Amino acid sequence: MNKSKVFFLALFCFFFTAVSAEVNDTIKHWGGQLMVNPCVVPTMDTQIKELVSQNGAVTLSAQLRHVSLPSDQDIFAQDYGFPTFYAGINYNLYNHVKLHRDADGDLGLGQPVDFDSRLGNALSVYAGFERPFFRNYRWETDYAFNIGLGFANKKYNRTSSPDNLMISSHMTIYFGAAFHATYRFAKDWGLKAGIEFNHHSSGTLKRPNKGSNTIGPTLGLVYYPYYDELLKKDQYKQTVPFDKTKYWNITANVGFCTLYEDWLQTQFKTPMDDPDYRSNNFSKYAVYTLSADYMSRYARRWASGVGIDVYYLSYMDRVKKLDKINGYHKSHSPISIGISGKHDVFYHNLSLSMSFGFYVFRQHGKKACEVEQPFYETIGLKYHFPKLNNIALGAYVRAHAFKAHNTGISVSCPIYVKR
Repeated sequence: MNKSKVFFLALFCFFFTAVSAEVNDTIKHWGGQLMVNPCVVPTMDTQIKELVSQNGAVTLSAQLRHVSLPSDQDIFAQDYGFPTFYAGINYNLYNHVKLHRDADGDLGLGQPVDFDSRLGNALSVYAGFERPFFRNYRWETDYAFNIGLGFANKKYNRTSSPDNLMISSHMTIYFGAAFHATYRFAKDWGLKAGIEFNHHSSGTLKRPNKGSNTIGPTLGLVYYPYYDELLKKDQYKQTVPFDKTKYWNITANVGFCTLYEDWLQTQFKTPMDDPDYRSNNFSKYAVYTLSADYMSRYARRWASGVGIDVYYLSYMDRVKKLDKINGYHKSHSPISIGISGKHDVFYHNLSLSMSFGFYVFRQHGKKACEVEQPFYETIGLKYHFPKLNNIALGAYVRAHAFKAHNTGISVSCPIYVKR
């Protein structure tokens, strides 16, 4: 059975399950969705623009969707306007995207090839959150976020696919975001249209790590037998007081990455007859972080604050060695310090943590000064354990100007000042 038949069989299974599922005897909480997303690889990045020789792709997706209804008396769902949670599967038809690097001065010792590399197709499984910001009898508008794992059938290979600098491993991290408008043309059915962004990358656990990004319009069919119930939100509206809290949030992270400096060395500064020429077999290094944040949870959904982040980079000796080999004279320190703003979004025991910070001390070597911005971003998903004083376990990605730096796990412990 070929891949297209497997995908459409999966679509049918998702849709059949969505149509037939019910949580109890009287109120349906489940629905389904099928979408098609013709898209392109955006070429705003100069290097990507030079790399993509043929564009155009399509993503097909299916979702199994769940809502909490007004009659469930879920105060978090009410605060978010009764959002949809879903599990989904994407089949990303990226094989028509061709990649090629022409001969120019930027290749260094690297030699151009006379054939194209292809981005290849990818299968993604994910979980998502869709929040409406307008809803009436006929129309609904929303924004959505997805996160999951992908499997790419093609990746970087120094002999057969040397110009695929986007995907370096079969297993990838998947992220998606979208805006939609849905027109309800029948009692249980809606026609959805919008714009969607998809991203696959290795999270710097492998290199090359440019990641594949696509963006384009999306069109689909939604089955939501619960929609009439959602319109009854005013009948069940409840007021539940929320006690504001202030606390110190102490977080320890350990992440892992491969080095951009190692990648540059094998791609551009290693002769063709060397065994390491265009290799992508690199060591992984640990990045340790300790953060202390003063947070104010001023609403049931949100907490914001400011904190200090201290990083220990285990790879700095390696960077120092490579800089010396290449004649660079820069300061190197394994310790970095930053100050950042923090924002957490809560839904029951889950939270999405985001931060944006600036370095006040950083000595990362020559190439870091060129490609890493003086600011950084972190996004992570956590689960809080109420019986353990809300200690949280999570996973995160830290980036510079939205380019991943390291991916890892975290443990957070709140110390309450006012509760």
